[in-house]
Amino acid sequence: MTVAPLNRSYECQTWHWQGHQIQYTVVGQGQPLVLLHGFGASIGHWRNNIPVLASAGYQVFALDLLGFGASDKPALDYSMELWRSLVQDFCRDLVQTPAVFVGNSIGGLLTLMVLADSPELSRGGVLLNPAGGLNHRPDELNLPLRLILGSFAKLASSDLVGAFLFNQVRKKHRIRNSLRQVYRNPEAVTEELVELIYRPSCDPGAQKVFASILSAPAGPHPRDLLPQITVPLLVLWGEEDPWTPIQGSTLYQQQTAQVEFQAIARTGHCPHDDRPEIVNQQILNWLSHHGW
Repeated sequence: MTVAPLNRSYECQTWHWQGHQIQYTVVGQGQPLVLLHGFGASIGHWRNNIPVLASAGYQVFALDLLGFGASDKPALDYSMELWRSLVQDFCRDLVQTPAVFVGNSIGGLLTLMVLADSPELSRGGVLLNPAGGLNHRPDELNLPLRLILGSFAKLASSDLVGAFLFNQVRKKHRIRNSLRQVYRNPEAVTEELVELIYRPSCDPGAQKVFASILSAPAGPHPRDLLPQITVPLLVLWGEEDPWTPIQGSTLYQQQTAQVEFQAIARTGHCPHDDRPEIVNQQILNWLSHHGW
């Protein structure tokens, strides 16, 4: 089977950050939007959003976070704080104008961190099924599950079995099965999608990145970040997400009037790719409402 190019609607460039190469793209003109992907994803995960947002009159930036996509994969201690510093420097160097951040999963948590820590860089944020942390916090898990996940993280970091375990996890049929669990639109789980997740896992260093992230701290909790944010937020939540269930969205629904919350029916963890036609329109409507 022939797989379509992953970067089919845009060209990618390289930005150098702290001695590492970071892949990014910028498309269009107008109010800048900065797209932040989730765990295991990359610029390609926005392939159904970038052209639509850019054609509507926005300058769309997207980057592969360090350790993902076509960006470098050095052996580091990965953390939410590391990626926050990366995004802050990216915006100061390349965006150079207050942006609206759009983040899925850990990209949603990263969006909250940037908005809270660097208000001068932002005009607003869109959260797509935002994660509560890079990893589960120990107090969120019962003891048996805490032990199981802790043991898995240790095995993934092991010099003896880490590479074997990673090779099992990244097999295409397992990626495809995982996607079918977290997407609710079966037509969205394409060979192109499987390939864009699989391909970066073949890069040197990918296994060490995986192991480092599994044992990384969870990062700040959204409930501690939200009171620090003064710009408008749009929260879009796929109702059938098994990873970040919609029950957790009550944290956002209880916030001030600056937070607009919308649930999306028959949609899973990645609403922008599961139902892009719905999400694109909701983002554009919200941006227009705020005069951007």
